[in-house]
Amino acid sequence: MFPLNSSLSFRRLAASVVVLAGLSVPLAAQDYVARIGHLESMQQSRHIHLEQVAELVSERTGGAVAFEIFPQGQLGNQREMTEAVQLGTLEATVSPAAFLGGFNPVVSILDIPYLLPADDAKAQALRDGPFGQALLDSFASRGVVGVALWPNGRKNFTSNKPLDSMADFADQKFRVMDSRILIEQFGALGASAVALPFGELYTSLQTGVVDGQENPLDTILRMKFHEVQKHLVVSDHGAMEDVVLFNPTWWNDLPQEHRDVIVAAFAEVIPALTAHKAEAVKAALTEIETSGIDVRKVSEEEAAELRAAMYAPSAAAYVERAGAEGQALLDLYEEQLSAQ
Repeated sequence: MFPLNSSLSFRRLAASVVVLAGLSVPLAAQDYVARIGHLESMQQSRHIHLEQVAELVSERTGGAVAFEIFPQGQLGNQREMTEAVQLGTLEATVSPAAFLGGFNPVVSILDIPYLLPADDAKAQALRDGPFGQALLDSFASRGVVGVALWPNGRKNFTSNKPLDSMADFADQKFRVMDSRILIEQFGALGASAVALPFGELYTSLQTGVVDGQENPLDTILRMKFHEVQKHLVVSDHGAMEDVVLFNPTWWNDLPQEHRDVIVAAFAEVIPALTAHKAEAVKAALTEIETSGIDVRKVSEEEAAELRAAMYAPSAAAYVERAGAEGQALLDLYEEQLSAQ
């Protein structure tokens, strides 16, 4: 459980409410209003489809439930927003799962490379099935309600040294988020992993502190990492998932029919969200390719080799961190995956 603090004060929330950038639906005589904070810009997939959810919810509850969407960290950084949802000073947030591992170690299962199948339908079946529900349920003991899992792209490798085969990873240094699972991922390839703040990554690549990094293609383009990297491997090895979290008091005060509407709306927009993200990734790759960086896409055979090398040590690191609860979720995942 996150230690609660008062960093996200009422005055800060009140000031942010005045801004109302990206307000999703006109406010009328609502019975229930939820402020939803997140980190992405108004032009990115998460925000666009949050607005669609807000419209569906307002329409299907007859205006009784309204969502106010606050993008770009207007209500604080992700830790502050998650704590605020837990405390009840914010009704909801949509957070990258990678930011929640310190809050709920169970969710770090999503750090395991090649966890989700490349096929979008099979990946969604995992989200919709027992695995996805158990992952959402794991948040209840942490003082929040997990309502939905949203896809938000996949990670790829870049480096200033060649990455022509799996053997080329050996002895290279890659920046990672502070995750034992990701450290083991690179260790399995003979590479070393260095945990660095995201804001230091561009300079670290430029100066050779690290050789490479992993991120979605649209992030690589937006942060201009391709300007300080020579090689890109489109590997799609790491799932970038969002978790929709609500404050339990606010959520439990809703009539059941309104809760059902909200859950259904978040699920309904996933195909459009996936398509929008795919277009953004496609456009990013086209622009990156024109920059002159060496780009190659891994084959299905190479992806299988990478998974075979990285999955087991990463999964072991996950279980060591998440304990019996994590092992139970991993078992459920493997059972559901084998049944596909």
